[in-house]
Amino acid sequence: MKIAVLYGGTSAEREVSLSSGKGIIEALTKKGHDVVGIDFHPERISEVAALDVDMVYIGLHGRLGEDGRLQGLLDLYGIPYVGSGVLASALAMDKAKAKLFFKDAGIRVAKEKVAYDFSYDRMNFTLPFSTFPAVVKPNQEGSTIGLTIADSKEELMAGIEEAFKFDSTVLVEEFISGKEVTVAVMGNKGEETAFPVVEIVPKNKYYDYESKYAPGMSEHIVPARVDDKTTAYLQKNAVLAHQVLGCDIYSRVDFIVPYDGTDPVILEVNTLPGMTPTSLYPDAAREVGLSYDDMIEKLVQLSTKKA
Repeated sequence: MKIAVLYGGTSAEREVSLSSGKGIIEALTKKGHDVVGIDFHPERISEVAALDVDMVYIGLHGRLGEDGRLQGLLDLYGIPYVGSGVLASALAMDKAKAKLFFKDAGIRVAKEKVAYDFSYDRMNFTLPFSTFPAVVKPNQEGSTIGLTIADSKEELMAGIEEAFKFDSTVLVEEFISGKEVTVAVMGNKGEETAFPVVEIVPKNKYYDYESKYAPGMSEHIVPARVDDKTTAYLQKNAVLAHQVLGCDIYSRVDFIVPYDGTDPVILEVNTLPGMTPTSLYPDAAREVGLSYDDMIEKLVQLSTKKA
């Protein structure tokens, strides 16, 4: 097949996308495809419009790549692509709205307060929970960009101001003490399966940007050190979260498994998870016998059967 790989982009996750794109291009080339790599920029939309390819593999992360806008453009041009469509991509990117779908489906979510820049009142801002720490993050960013773990009211206020630099909507959530785990989901609609649960052990205090992408800064344990009941809960609810947002082909669903033994809490669904050498999705795929190259090829083949 002739496949265009869009990578790079202009979001805060550009560096991650450059690494993902390189890996995807190499894998597809090894599998015998005719590959065209494009460092995507919204000012060069004509490059996408002029594509004469069988499929596009989107290796972008964050805004103008993962949020549904590029998917809409490809739909308008009638160009097939790997992964979720417009609505699922947009919903997954909007953490506050996605949580409404998760909660309605019976998946446990953290208590939260949403702050909007047009109505934010610093002096009268209150939370629906009384204890710190609190997690502050831009509503539509990934890779922990703009995230703060606030241990006091002062840090909370500073964290909100920092998050507003990245987004006009900010999500403040209760901090759940527990293991951070993730579940890779793959398959056509109605036939999705969950890979083994991956446990993330960061070298830093929290799983921050450095822990995610710097070699050696986090350990991925597959399968995760959780009991069979918890594993089944995580895999079942990862597929459910993927489905209720309308995701397609693949996603990665992040959870916290609380140390107090209560049900896991969903964090988010990533419709274009990282595909770098240190990324989680490839680690999960390897556990079920899929090499990096075979995994990328499998996603392409599944995409040719999209409904």
